[in-house]
Amino acid sequence: MGKGGKSHQEGEENMAAWLVGLNTLKIQPFKLPPLGPHDVRVRMKAVGICGSDVHFLKTLRLADFVVKEPMVIGHECAGIIEEIGSEVKNLVPGDRVALEPGIGCWRCDLCKEGRYNICPDMKFFATPPVHGSLARQVVHPADLCFKLPDNLSLEEGAMCEPLSVAVHACRRANIGPETNVLVMGAGPIGLVTLLAAHAFGAPRVVVVDVDDYRLSVANNLGADGVVKVSTNMQDIPQEVERICEMMGAVGVHAITMTVPLTPAAAREVDIIGIFRYKNTWPLCIELLRSGKIDVKPLITHRFGFSQKEVEEAFETSARGGDAIKGMLNLRGMHDLESKPVFLCACNDNYVRLYELPSGKIFAKQEIRAIEVGPSGLFFTGDGSGFKVWKWAEPVAST
Repeated sequence: MGKGGKSHQEGEENMAAWLVGLNTLKIQPFKLPPLGPHDVRVRMKAVGICGSDVHFLKTLRLADFVVKEPMVIGHECAGIIEEIGSEVKNLVPGDRVALEPGIGCWRCDLCKEGRYNICPDMKFFATPPVHGSLARQVVHPADLCFKLPDNLSLEEGAMCEPLSVAVHACRRANIGPETNVLVMGAGPIGLVTLLAAHAFGAPRVVVVDVDDYRLSVANNLGADGVVKVSTNMQDIPQEVERICEMMGAVGVHAITMTVPLTPAAAREVDIIGIFRYKNTWPLCIELLRSGKIDVKPLITHRFGFSQKEVEEAFETSARGGDAIKGMLNLRGMHDLESKPVFLCACNDNYVRLYELPSGKIFAKQEIRAIEVGPSGLFFTGDGSGFKVWKWAEPVAST
């Protein structure tokens, strides 16, 4: 048993979203592995849906990774520490953490060089045959759980995973004040790359996509130019050059493609591969904490953790359209909605908690909270998106 917290409650089933077949997800029990001395048990609170999750659902494979037996899905995640292993020193129960989903072997030369993202024995959430994190609870190495500051929500913590892809790309490409950037694709990864490139100092970032809505999102996020791909492919280079004399490009291409090596060599074009990320979580958290990057506008759809809602979440993400990032909120019985308190707004920025006598309930306005944090309340408000109210002092009661 670990220390400093509650052990896994007797009789409590740990439910998870299992990929059990083509286009088939089921909420079923998931047995937790034993808690090791350097592990923590985390109660999941926010899990984002990635394109790779949808790809596994629709095809049961992604590149060379093939789903051959039922697998728990999900890898973009954040939660609250429930229990810590006997040797864990840097975390305590109650800490809010973002989880880095890949575990290297820590023995091979690549891991020892710090390039653990390409470790041949990497164990990565929801990459066959490794189970993922769309579960009530998971056990994970403490060193891969990063404490969140009070001003960040757990949803933002889960967004550290896609943001890490963008940060790693910017690092690999040496993005800086002298580097203009072309981002090919305005999906979630393309949009966080737009944000990261600006945070790294790129003076101009242009985004290319086929979808008008997603290009409008890129515009709203600060793109210096957008290019809609049309059937007239010959117009694209001229349009991009009109907006920005390109010095760098970030994007994902087909598995096979033709590269004109002679022209590339003559222009000294560098083609750099990236795979996932390494050593990015502390920087991502700081970029979010400081406000240099705001990922909240990317979370367009929220869902609960029932069978129906999980199915709806994945179908919504698969359809695309106005769905940029779907987020699953795994609220439990101990969360805000079951507590005998009601929220009364003091002004536009602060709230107080009042405990009301049974039966004396009335409300001028009702809001749905998605998280209670140490510094305030995170909720979805008036249709304009994600909001935060800070706690007022002192907390009052009647």
